[in-house]
Amino acid sequence: MTGSAANEKERMVIARVFDAPRELVWKAWTDPKYVMQWWGPKGFTTLVCKIDFRVGGKFRYCVRTPEGQEFWNAGEYHEIVQYEKIVSSMYFSDSEGNKIEPEQLGIEHEAIEGAYDVTTFEDLGNGQTKLTFIGNEPMESAKESGQLEGWYEILDKFAAVVAEAAART
Repeated sequence: MTGSAANEKERMVIARVFDAPRELVWKAWTDPKYVMQWWGPKGFTTLVCKIDFRVGGKFRYCVRTPEGQEFWNAGEYHEIVQYEKIVSSMYFSDSEGNKIEPEQLGIEHEAIEGAYDVTTFEDLGNGQTKLTFIGNEPMESAKESGQLEGWYEILDKFAAVVAEAAART
């Protein structure tokens, strides 16, 4: 498979509307202080969150499962349009950010060759923001592997962080 436009419709796409201004949703998505609170599915805790938020910058996260197993993710930012769009690569890694094949961790993950993750932030007016996440894997694979469910849980945690931050402003 390639990351061509023809495969866009096959990719995992998740959208969520938040009762918060776009700038706040953006900050919660990009600021390590907030990312530490929501990264990882339900029951997972984030132990490490390093973000160099610029085009060409890298990021690295470590999460611990409820059973105590630790997983690392890393990636790079390829395009950033402030308050509108982030294009990045993300992959399983070791603690230094070196790529590891998911199979080495016992995880099924079918990435679309050449496809990046794309996150968009749309101002809907009236203090609402629509976040859309387009993953780098086919929707069917994401459903079968549990990635889709994991992203729903991540966005549930993200929603709670955004709601709390919005209540403070």
